[in-house]
Amino acid sequence: MLYHSTNHISSKVDFKEATIKGQAPDKGLYFPETIPQLQKNFIDNIDKYSKEEIAFNVIQPYVGNVIPKNELERIVTETINFDFPLVKVEENIFSLELFHGPTLAFKDVGARFMSRCLGYFVKNQNKKITVLVATSGDTGGAVANGFYNVDGVDVVILYPTGKVSSVQELQLTTLGKNITALEVDGTFDDCQHLVKQAFADEELNKKLFLTSANSINVARWLPQQFYYFFAYQQWHDKNDLPVISVPSGNFGNICAGILAHLSGLPVQHFIAACNVNDVVHEYLKTENYIPKQSVATLSNAMDVGDPSNFVRILELFDHEFNSLKNVISSYSISDEETRSVVKEVYLNTNYLLDPHGAVGYLALKKYLRQHPHLQGIFLETAHPVKFYDIVEPIIQQPVPMPGAIKDLLKKKKQSIKMEFNYDAFKDYLLAK
Repeated sequence: MLYHSTNHISSKVDFKEATIKGQAPDKGLYFPETIPQLQKNFIDNIDKYSKEEIAFNVIQPYVGNVIPKNELERIVTETINFDFPLVKVEENIFSLELFHGPTLAFKDVGARFMSRCLGYFVKNQNKKITVLVATSGDTGGAVANGFYNVDGVDVVILYPTGKVSSVQELQLTTLGKNITALEVDGTFDDCQHLVKQAFADEELNKKLFLTSANSINVARWLPQQFYYFFAYQQWHDKNDLPVISVPSGNFGNICAGILAHLSGLPVQHFIAACNVNDVVHEYLKTENYIPKQSVATLSNAMDVGDPSNFVRILELFDHEFNSLKNVISSYSISDEETRSVVKEVYLNTNYLLDPHGAVGYLALKKYLRQHPHLQGIFLETAHPVKFYDIVEPIIQQPVPMPGAIKDLLKKKKQSIKMEFNYDAFKDYLLAK
């Protein structure tokens, strides 16, 4: 499998080079040259496969021969060694819980897969790799956990000060060793801008071996397809396909779901569930894509004003607006609606949503009101305890706290404060 840049200028590369480079030299994102088509027999008999077999079959065509079969099987097994349960919430609404990994968020899958791939690729190199990652919340903790103590890799995480939850901040700032957290005075988009500028800086790249661990990296983005296959395997009626609602910020997760669908996975329809950061929602109404300054919300991991992965969604549909509209709908959910639905669902069903899952649930609910004959799944992307300081005042009860989080709350954050200034960021990287 080869990958081209979405800007169509840089040379094509294989999975190894795409993973190590992170972003194409022409500033585009790497995109698979072809979309592998899974055999109908595999889809029809998906109930007979283990989740490890499903994941291997899905990802192997994208990896090609750059990782041996036995190594890729090991990487996949270590990546998904926790549960992905599909839980009934209401008669026609199900939650796909993606928060049973080590950092209690869906980002664990991509971070674990990428860290293991990169560890395999660099084990015989004598030059240390520096992984740069911008986070609006969950990515930072998942990447920190996934890359912690990986030989030959330093990780620098940029996060916006005051705009991640207290648990998220502790997850990305308390590990130390090869993990460094930079607390940037700005927004997630500012953090992402610094990372992208670093990749485009020729002088910096001559002195440092840089790569990205954001979902712009194919090794972070592609394994997110697994969720959708695991959901379909557990789906109760294969003749009545689900609508899938995906809380969407940087649009890597929903893009992976659509990729899975185009490779053969049966899905009724996709919903991009957005908070008030509604750039893509507006695009789907007007066909005009206008980036905005991001706004802070309760669902902070979705506070993105210029989603990087949306260009990949456009690429999937050859930039044909009508084709895209046939597959994706969208809704924009306010903080007021988010609070209301967390309380309502908890009182009525005893199911506790996190703010991101609440956005996904309500977007699905709105779609099903217009299509009452359908059923759906929303992705519950993080454990509510990661946002206990938001959720507890809403339900007026304590959120059950896993032991790992209790231990985490006793730790002290270690971060380096930095202005939103590229020269200062570059000087820090060179000095480091």
